[in-house]
Amino acid sequence: MILKKWEKFDKVLLIEPNFPIPNKSLNHKDFLPIGLLKLASYLKNEGVEIQLNRLDDTFQSNIDQFNFQPDTIFITSLFTYWSEYVKNAVNFCRLKFPNSKVVVGGIYASLMPDHCKEYTGCDEVFVGICEKAEKFQPDYSLVDVDYQIIHASRGCIRKCACCGVYEIEPEFKFKKSIKSEVFSRKIVFYDNNLLANPYIKDILLELVELKKRRTILNCESQSGFDGRILLKHPDLGILLKKANFVNPKIAWDGPVSDSDDIKRQVDILVNSGYKSKEISVFMLYNHDLSFEEMEKKRIFCWEWNVQISDCRYRPLDQTYDNYNPYTKKPQSNEDYYIHPQWDDKLIRTFRSNIRKQNICIRQDTLFYSADIERKRVSKTIAAKCKKMKFNDAKIHIKDAWDPDVIHYEINDAKIAK
Repeated sequence: MILKKWEKFDKVLLIEPNFPIPNKSLNHKDFLPIGLLKLASYLKNEGVEIQLNRLDDTFQSNIDQFNFQPDTIFITSLFTYWSEYVKNAVNFCRLKFPNSKVVVGGIYASLMPDHCKEYTGCDEVFVGICEKAEKFQPDYSLVDVDYQIIHASRGCIRKCACCGVYEIEPEFKFKKSIKSEVFSRKIVFYDNNLLANPYIKDILLELVELKKRRTILNCESQSGFDGRILLKHPDLGILLKKANFVNPKIAWDGPVSDSDDIKRQVDILVNSGYKSKEISVFMLYNHDLSFEEMEKKRIFCWEWNVQISDCRYRPLDQTYDNYNPYTKKPQSNEDYYIHPQWDDKLIRTFRSNIRKQNICIRQDTLFYSADIERKRVSKTIAAKCKKMKFNDAKIHIKDAWDPDVIHYEINDAKIAK
């Protein structure tokens, strides 16, 4: 593999394609190119000169930043449906550095290596994780962040059909301790299943102690928590709270009949000290469950006063996604993946419904109003109606929206129990 030849390289260029991420979110914990940052640390340790470039939409503004001739260019990839951005990055590098070898790695490259090789025209595809680079801390000097990312484990004990983790990281590997890695007051765990680590209690106790010493401020698990493990070990909820894990999330991928189990998971977190509205539930839609069933699940979350994380399903081999949240024109399967049980209108309606509901939960109101949100209602009337029940608020607020019923259309023309 090409990684074995790195010792002979003098200069390596690391490229993050111009993914559709707002500039203000480039350094957000969900989008940091952690793989490239680990490669940077490894390469520097090998005496290789490196440069990281995060491309933007124009490409032109980046030309002056490419101030050396690289032997090899490593381009990262994310979701398969962002493959076009990877291809654009390869094409740009071909024009700028025609004599450099171009290698693509990351999620898309690992899930669809043949497609990646043919579609992007790169020289090589790197599949999986670079074990040599995995031993190094990310090179945070290349980015501007106030947190650090830690992997306490790799892989997952589950094999969910809609998740590609077990293909990229087929072996579940875990650490017994992470305290020697901690240097930032804010920690984001990138584990696919943090609680599955057999040493998770020891790790959480380490974090609790670091919190007591004020070495750390808070922690977060990007992928949330495996609620089935919480049910077996509810004491973990207390340790998570003591370690100050923020924004706790659990997943509800199954049918509405699983509501009792999900409610027990929510209760464990609430009994551990979390406010219900701090908790979010990942709910996959545009998938096997119908719109009506997803709406029933939404209403359960309303009753529990927990928020919902928007998880629109795309197949693992979907190589494009041109969904436009702002267009008023209907879109089809030619634009983005739409499950046979769903359509464009239902997808937009469900997204709108969970957004409105989340606002209600965050603001402690019993109804939603676009007029209030956009300040088309006076502050006096808005304040007066804030704590009213839906039926009472409807008298004063014409566009009042009730989270407690199924809504089939965004404009609420049709509402049914």
